Amino acid sequence: RSLKEIISELEMFEHISIPEDEAEKLLKKIQVFDPIGIASRTLQECLLIQLRNLPHDPYYTYLAEQLIEKYFDDFTKKRYDAIKQKMELSDETLKPTIELIQNLNPKPGEGNIQSEENNQITPDFIIEKVDDNFIITLNDRTLPSVTISRAYLEMFNSNKKSRKNSEREKNTYKFLREKFESAKWFIACIQQRRETLMRIMQAIVEKQYEFFDKGAKHLRPMIYKDIAEEINMDISTISRVVNGKYVQSPMGIHELKYFFSEGLATDSGEEVSNKHIKERLKELIDAEDKNAPYSDDRLAEMLNEEGIHIARRTVAKYREQLRLPIARLRRQL
Repeated sequence: RSLKEIISELEMFEHISIPEDEAEKLLKKIQVFDPIGIASRTLQECLLIQLRNLPHDPYYTYLAEQLIEKYFDDFTKKRYDAIKQKMELSDETLKPTIELIQNLNPKPGEGNIQSEENNQITPDFIIEKVDDNFIITLNDRTLPSVTISRAYLEMFNSNKKSRKNSEREKNTYKFLREKFESAKWFIACIQQRRETLMRIMQAIVEKQYEFFDKGAKHLRPMIYKDIAEEINMDISTISRVVNGKYVQSPMGIHELKYFFSEGLATDSGEEVSNKHIKERLKELIDAEDKNAPYSDDRLAEMLNEEGIHIARRTVAKYREQLRLPIARLRRQL
């Protein structure tokens, strides 16, 4: 956001009026608080603040400042040849300059923000291996524990005996009976939900036995329809019940959604999960020569050589889902 937008919001919501030049001074003070660069308005500003306030080699710091200030667009698009020409630098000088910039923190405030929810996931299921079997336990702490109070039951039974007396007692009994039936229905719904959760989890474990036994590379393609047909339920029910649920197993903690994915054919006639393909794609990119990174065409060829039938456009889609840039932007000096 621009400084003018911040000033406008302060006036509107906090009833604080501040001149723009004064706000600029305050912002500059905040930006050198720890972590340096916090509250920057742009990535370019963030990097420049860190270069000017963190201890670095003076010569390369000066070059890095000039590069970010004047040739930021070339830097973000990794047009290193253009930068060398414009700044009249050799490879030996440009490389440490680029490395200095790459070691800066583009999001200085991000590491200080932690979510309690992310740090403390309570699994809905716990799976343990006993001999060759997996034992599934439903974590009762994730479901409400509901019972009908003893006092309410005594009141209901007392009115049940005297319901033939006055009109008032009849109405009281009728009211209590309706509430009692509602409570029984609610408790039955919770029990049914428990049973549904267990049936879905058992079906997932049966389908993904190899994953729970050997790890992520053995994850099979599986869609909601597979489980729905297995336990005779609607696909919408499976999708709704699975949402936001977690399982703890010998392979770690996973969201149930993790186990559902499409698949691609292999030379052996089997199918492999697209999650496994994405993991393999990331491995290939991580291991590539950063001076000559693989194009999407080459990555598709390499996966096909491994027996996975995949098109270039599918490789491009998976790479984007992994938030990995195209080959040109992955290139390093």
